Amino acid sequence: MDTLRAIDSFVKAVEAGSIAGGAKRLGISAAAASQGIARLEASLGVRLLTRTTRSMSLTDSGTVYYEHVRHIAQDIERAHGAIAALQAEPRGRLRVASTATFGRHVLAPLMPGFNARYRQLSLELITTDRSVDHIRETVDVSIRFTPQLEEGLVARRIASIPFLLCAAPSYLERAGHPLGPEDLARHDCLAFRFPKDGRFMTWGFLRDGVRFEPEIRPAMISDDIDVLAQMAVQGGGITRLAAFIARPHIDEGRLVPLFVEEGDTRVHAVSEPMDIYLCVSERHDLTPKVRAFMDYLVERLPAAWRPR
Repeated sequence: MDTLRAIDSFVKAVEAGSIAGGAKRLGISAAAASQGIARLEASLGVRLLTRTTRSMSLTDSGTVYYEHVRHIAQDIERAHGAIAALQAEPRGRLRVASTATFGRHVLAPLMPGFNARYRQLSLELITTDRSVDHIRETVDVSIRFTPQLEEGLVARRIASIPFLLCAAPSYLERAGHPLGPEDLARHDCLAFRFPKDGRFMTWGFLRDGVRFEPEIRPAMISDDIDVLAQMAVQGGGITRLAAFIARPHIDEGRLVPLFVEEGDTRVHAVSEPMDIYLCVSERHDLTPKVRAFMDYLVERLPAAWRPR
């Protein structure tokens, strides 16, 4: 019996929630995965999974066994990565997770260039705003901003992206221009709510080295930054957007940036930037392919975003 393949079939079945789903991740048939798991159970003398035509669940023995073997596949991949370090070109599969907006606007345009540079790599980009589990979802690297960082992750800051306060010309004609952050309390604000825990994204500012959060009045709320941008374009109010989302709208005249005029002392407060981190589950996961991806991002992201 190919014990490692059987263990891998078992682990992937648990992570996918079904034997068929696990087999799909491995690129084998559901029948082959099921037979491997059955042989594994026979060799152990216990049943690992309770299976019916509609559901699958771990037995008590299966739960204990899963906790002991779930890392085996990753350990083997790390060993392969160590060998790959002796070669000139990164190879294998690279699974990247990112927030939906950053993945859509920043990473997606960069991925074809990375793929062209490293032809021996197979790339997968997962764009989601939920919390991603590196181990359970076999993610090699995730791109996160500060509120998404989790204890235990190894994180390297790769960018510091400006936030821009902006509104449509139609809204500013109707409601007037705020002169500084303190004026936001008298305006309709479009706020972002984190889908994971329901918290609002704060509107932080820096003035003379001091951070502060002005009072704002949320008129409309969304858990999707692109939705907030469209609300703002249609005159819904003032919103706070990362530069890579705001800039195209500003360049086309759909949005107007706020607090950029010179001369008013209250204006000398800048919106707190958004720090972006490349994360792995532990230092051993900084394999050649992950390092190649990290170096590529640092190279291709705008120089103005480089951390200071």
